[in-house]
Amino acid sequence: MAHLKNKTIKEFNEKDLQDRLSQLRTDLAKLRIESSKGTLRKESGNLRPVRKNIARILTRINELKKND
Repeated sequence: MAHLKNKTIKEFNEKDLQDRLSQLRTDLAKLRIESSKGTLRKESGNLRPVRKNIARILTRINELKKND
């Protein structure tokens, strides 16, 4: 999963953000399981960017709720 920029996140509506959030959370769960098993090799640097993307999306969702 690539780094999501704030500019692209602001273009999404709330439904798209929720969909992307659920997708990122499942990806993070898979990465954490592989990490705990010890089979995470090439993707070991993906944990932090996925967590950061989740935080960016949650921040944008909260901004949208605050403005309503």
